[in-house]
Amino acid sequence: MRLTLAALLASATLLSAPARAEMTEAERSAFRDEVRAYLLENPEIIVEAMDVLQGREQADAAAKDRQMLADQQGAIFDDPASWVGGNPDGDVTIVEFVDYRCGYCRKAHDEVTELVKSDGNIRLILKEFPILGEASLSSSRFAVAVLQLHGPEAYKTVHDELIALRGEPEEETLTRLAQDLGLDAPAILARMAADEVTKVIRDNHSLADIMEISGTPTFVINGTMVRGYVPLDGMRQIVAGERG
Repeated sequence: MRLTLAALLASATLLSAPARAEMTEAERSAFRDEVRAYLLENPEIIVEAMDVLQGREQADAAAKDRQMLADQQGAIFDDPASWVGGNPDGDVTIVEFVDYRCGYCRKAHDEVTELVKSDGNIRLILKEFPILGEASLSSSRFAVAVLQLHGPEAYKTVHDELIALRGEPEEETLTRLAQDLGLDAPAILARMAADEVTKVIRDNHSLADIMEISGTPTFVINGTMVRGYVPLDGMRQIVAGERG
């Protein structure tokens, strides 16, 4: 049967050549009817063809991602403006583009934390990527300001608090958060508007544009890009695959 279909498709290719003009309308109609009848009798061929097409598209997308990762290695893995945690000498690096107002980022937070803690050999990098409006931007500005003024330990504590925050990140809320953590609230609030903070967020957006990242969370796990939330077991499998 498939040889017959191959022959039909080969004939279809020939129809695009000048020889097509030599066919009569009756011959063209008969050919179309034969192809239609075959596909109706064997609809699984269409499903198989779609599977092949989808596989090719996925392979092409993965190859494109690998090339983008290779081209942007420094900005992704060695950016001094981004927070780095976990095991700094880990054999696998996970980079997360995160938005504090993103529901799936919140869902992934505890699982990524558990993965890094239980594994012990993962380097984690967080990229502030606010895309969900002014509340997201305010949260990211606050977090980056904390990192620049108070260092990585304070940043991670603030990051965890912001990802769990259910209210709006208004000035009063951020002030109270800073004070509760023993941080310099006035200095942090003033720093939020600084060019140095703006540059970090702008650079992350520029990198995301180059890498065609439009949603959160997006992860880079060594040489693999993961667009969207993946459960803990799935993340472990990807990490194992990178080690393999």
